[in-house]
Amino acid sequence: MSDADTPREAKLLPDAIHKVVKPGAALLRLETTHARQGILDGAWWPRSRDIGAELPSLIAALTEHLGPVDRVGLDSSAWEDLPTRLVIDDRVVHIESFPVGDDTVLITRGDRDHFSLLVIPPDTAPDAARAAMARAVGSGNATAEQILIDTGTGRTRPIATEGP
Repeated sequence: MSDADTPREAKLLPDAIHKVVKPGAALLRLETTHARQGILDGAWWPRSRDIGAELPSLIAALTEHLGPVDRVGLDSSAWEDLPTRLVIDDRVVHIESFPVGDDTVLITRGDRDHFSLLVIPPDTAPDAARAAMARAVGSGNATAEQILIDTGTGRTRPIATEGP
């Protein structure tokens, strides 16, 4: 069998742990194991709530490690002016938004391959953000809400309370 006939191995989460952050790059940390047994697959620390400004660098970074991203699921109450799609690197990325309040972003590549990332609020202090990112990629990670509470990063928005 020639190299051309060899099936290409699916891109999984990266094995590299640290890379130099370039200006304008997404502040992203992904789980470094292929097992994906935790609740979260990583964490993202956007610089603002402007999804049009923040999403292209996230998608570029994820595409480098995971392959093409088709959809992004976001909490509609956590972002300003959500479009239904963006063209990023000549690819249409569909954006779905729901008022879920769960402090995550759901990334979809292909039909059923989902990656859940903790979204760290943009105004979080660097030490708290680093702690939250480390917890998000740790084995047996907690829910996004619990990680934000435990690391003192707060929530991206108030928790909705149920009516009487």
